[in-house]
Amino acid sequence: MIRLQKFLAEAGIASRRKCEQLITAGKIKVNGQIISELGYKIDEHQDRVEYRGKPVKPTSEKIYLAINKPLGYVCSASASQGKSVLELVDIQERIYPVGRLDKDSTGLLILTNDGDFANKIMHPKFASEKEYLVQLNKIFNRQDAKKLAAGMVLDGKKLQPIKTIKITGRTVKLILREGVNRQIRRLLGQLGYQVLALQRIRVGRLKLGNLKIGEWKNIKPTDL
Repeated sequence: MIRLQKFLAEAGIASRRKCEQLITAGKIKVNGQIISELGYKIDEHQDRVEYRGKPVKPTSEKIYLAINKPLGYVCSASASQGKSVLELVDIQERIYPVGRLDKDSTGLLILTNDGDFANKIMHPKFASEKEYLVQLNKIFNRQDAKKLAAGMVLDGKKLQPIKTIKITGRTVKLILREGVNRQIRRLLGQLGYQVLALQRIRVGRLKLGNLKIGEWKNIKPTDL
């Protein structure tokens, strides 16, 4: 017997946390019945699990990819909000993005079907450093780097410090660990800047390098 959310994550539906949300939202059926109870256990060899009307089957091969996300693509398995980044990857197995880059951002994104790996990468306790190259509408004031490093408040919550490692006129490199929605754009907006371009260039030890826009490659979990 296995917990339903663990089965879904291991089958490549989404991260463990996202699978829990799908269950509580009534999106998952087991043997024809909607299951909304977290912790519900199934027999993965006997029970029929469905998501979006299609059977969910266990995945034996774990897949780990890095892609250079282009502008205009959404980090979702669904294309309901725009072109999905998954459309760029020519493989048959079901995979999903680990974390997000908003539609207006580019750069390094991890794709996988390993729910435990995705959960570890995104969990605050294990969150990897993420490095961004940001282009602004005006020259960056070094005093604002101190404000980012002190930890700014967003939606009533004080966030972890953001490290500024390089400033060249209107271009700045930032390192952070949290993944709050549109965090960089919103914080820099508070400081009076408009973000013209935002590119993620590193996750943990894995760098974007010379991977071209829209291209992807196989990686190993240890690369991060």
